[in-house]
Amino acid sequence: MANHLQLGFQDASSPIMEELVEFHDHALMVALAICSLVLYILTLMLTEKLSTNTVDAQEIELIWTILPAIVLILLALPSLQILYMMDEINEPDLTLKAIGHQWYWTYEYTDFKDLAFDSYMIPSTELPSGHFRLLEVDHRVIIPMESPVRIIVTASDVLHSWAIPSLGVKTDAIPGRLNQTSIVTTRPGIYYGQCSEICGANHSYMPIVVESTPLSLFENWSSLLSS
Repeated sequence: MANHLQLGFQDASSPIMEELVEFHDHALMVALAICSLVLYILTLMLTEKLSTNTVDAQEIELIWTILPAIVLILLALPSLQILYMMDEINEPDLTLKAIGHQWYWTYEYTDFKDLAFDSYMIPSTELPSGHFRLLEVDHRVIIPMESPVRIIVTASDVLHSWAIPSLGVKTDAIPGRLNQTSIVTTRPGIYYGQCSEICGANHSYMPIVVESTPLSLFENWSSLLSS
């Protein structure tokens, strides 16, 4: 859960988010090295009298041509690896369909019979003590932890976006189109997200709450709702 003084990412709760955080740190170190080099050269040019003949300096031209190419490769390779990891879905244990409406979500567990519900934000006047304002919903999405879950995302009216920062998930919900992604939670917990698309006046009132539980608790919950 993020707070008002937080400068970094939320704690990663999925393997994909862990990779995204590592790539973020890697890119920042590359940017820091570039800024340090540029600052050093600028300081040197302002304080020293350079005698380099810049008219005929093939070595310098070769360096400042090859060095940016190397930097781009160092950034592109891990980025492409994470991109393919996010798109890859291997034999999911559970399939969940998320349908965006103005302004609430509908969830369907396609592996179960008649297991579907709407998820509305709890108004501030009805919010229980200790819960988060504008983030709590009346029906949470329950998933088993350490199990690959396929999420199929679509919309019934306008563009929406199903996003949970701590799980590294952000998928557009487009009317007439099915987008899919996958999540694997590494520990039990409650993860909050919101619609990340400007879908209308109340787009910020479409919270997403995913609760990760052990498999036995998920089976008990699903059997109660589907019976």
